[in-house]
Amino acid sequence: MTYKAAHDRYETMPYRRIGRSGLKLPAISLGLWHNFGDDKNFQTQRDILRRAFDLGVTHFDLANNYGPSEGAAETNFGRHFKDDFAAHRDELIISTKAGYLMWPGPYGEWGSRKYMLASLDASLERMGLDYVDIFYSHRPDPETPMEETMGALDTAVRSGRALYAGISSYTPAQTLAAASILKEMGTPLLIHQPSYSMLNRWTENGDPNLFEALDAVGAGSIAFSPLAQGMLTDRYFKGVPADSRAAQEHFLHQHDLTEEKMTRVRALNDIAATREQSLAQMAIAWILREQTKGSPVTSALIGASSVSQLENNVAAINNLAFTEAELTSIDEFAVESDINRWAQK
Repeated sequence: MTYKAAHDRYETMPYRRIGRSGLKLPAISLGLWHNFGDDKNFQTQRDILRRAFDLGVTHFDLANNYGPSEGAAETNFGRHFKDDFAAHRDELIISTKAGYLMWPGPYGEWGSRKYMLASLDASLERMGLDYVDIFYSHRPDPETPMEETMGALDTAVRSGRALYAGISSYTPAQTLAAASILKEMGTPLLIHQPSYSMLNRWTENGDPNLFEALDAVGAGSIAFSPLAQGMLTDRYFKGVPADSRAAQEHFLHQHDLTEEKMTRVRALNDIAATREQSLAQMAIAWILREQTKGSPVTSALIGASSVSQLENNVAAINNLAFTEAELTSIDEFAVESDINRWAQK
């Protein structure tokens, strides 16, 4: 059936400016990390993407290695884009990344100029796009000079293969250094994509912390894993389901689900109930709580394995306001829980 986008798709979703740029993102963005590989039903993928756009989700976030297998999410998205979204290209923000292992040999990962630009070209081919809106360095490379990696981002923008440059999982000091290098080249740092949730608060640590560093350079942030890989849902209240991420030991391990942590999660669930939200909705809303200086969270990046899950999570936008009393109560239980799988070793 030919897709016709909902006429009211822009009426309810808030859109937030990214730092001091001219670009806005929807408060909720859709990540294609887990649910758009070759192991997932193609029609379900299509239904999720169509419904997301109908709800005002204009940002689809990918990376070269999303699958399984590597590249599969981009390939599948390219088919969906051609069939359903080509006519809406100017309404969409499409991002991709390079940094993790994609092909064998010494040129298939990290941050060299050769790898970054070769990966971007391959991503564009898989998706059938002339350009992406945002191209990220997916992780800092401890051995490649940052000038080289940032130079690749600058080349991507200047060549027209990307409109903006981003970074992911960089420390505050690395963020300041990357932004300085890019500024000298004339390509400002647009955005940082960190993991961030009520149980993973590393971004708030340091002097400056990551949010303060981003505020200083005028960049925004999009937080991934706002549900702490499913811990901030009711999924594990009665044990570990056989089909769950924890059961598969995939970015969430059963040893993470300690009684102490789950007691705090249940307490957060009780707070959510007083707000007439699910725990997942409150966790997303907390990420998007009122933007103040030093806390530039532009968008919450969610995944979805079904249309109903997508709709339930997007409904977080219906209650983004928190009282000071609520934030104080949440802080009692929303503490660092050592679940950051993307921390630099």
